Amino acid sequence: MFGNLTSSSLPSLNALRAFEAMARTGRATLAADELHVTHSAVSRQVKALEASLGVRLFSGPKHRLTLTPAGQKLLPALTRAFDEIAAAVRNLRSDGEDLYLAVNASISVKWLIPRLAGFTAAYPGVRLHLEELPSQATSHRGAQAVVRIVPNGRLADPLVTPFIQNHIGPAMTPTLAERFAADPLAAPRLSAQSHPQGWAIWAAVAGVELSPAPEQPFAHLHFALDAAVAGLGVAILPWPLIAEEIAEGRLVAPLGFRRTETAFALIAATPAADRPLTAFRDWLVTEGASTPPPPG
Repeated sequence: MFGNLTSSSLPSLNALRAFEAMARTGRATLAADELHVTHSAVSRQVKALEASLGVRLFSGPKHRLTLTPAGQKLLPALTRAFDEIAAAVRNLRSDGEDLYLAVNASISVKWLIPRLAGFTAAYPGVRLHLEELPSQATSHRGAQAVVRIVPNGRLADPLVTPFIQNHIGPAMTPTLAERFAADPLAAPRLSAQSHPQGWAIWAAVAGVELSPAPEQPFAHLHFALDAAVAGLGVAILPWPLIAEEIAEGRLVAPLGFRRTETAFALIAATPAADRPLTAFRDWLVTEGASTPPPPG
């Protein structure tokens, strides 16, 4: 499709990186953040690559681009190549005791970081490097693994290690729950832009038909969680992120929690796992098993 490309006629490396990052993250703005350039620079590089190859790589409106068949064919090879380059550079700089992880912001802030002292005490030689994983991304350049919520359908993947089955439920302060005791769902609704389907997912698994109502949006789940703790309304939240708030009485879940078809999981970048990653994965599974089950 692309002809016989010699080393001198290969497309620009910057253009290939821009396309790979934009296709992998799904957005020019996220690719720009990763590459430390402007989103307009990413768009220009992708257009230049399309012109160089003579094919369209993306189709659709700007706010909802999808990969064309040519883009789908090109992406996996580029991702593998850039991942191998990143791994080679990382290994050259490391003595083998560094661990690079990318984690969804809310999991990092509300679950992982509060527990990391236990990991560092058990493995004092491992140097942990944390990056933020965009809400929809399942991989991150340079990371040996990512931690996020994944659909249960992915759990058969040998690269995926689940550590907590996910349950969600509406949570609010005891004061607000008393005020809306007759109907907790009548309280002001809070939502997270990183998980915009939270209310719809809970309604489906709970068998509840929600009446239309405005939602106050927050960028991340942990922002919505903090807003719920502040008494601003009721939010659909994962049990593992609020178990401590429930136990200490800062939040209550008057309608309980429902199991979803998702799990908190670690996704390794490659099948090979060095000592730091193996240690972290084992610790993560043990830590997840110690999380108490949610109330009914």
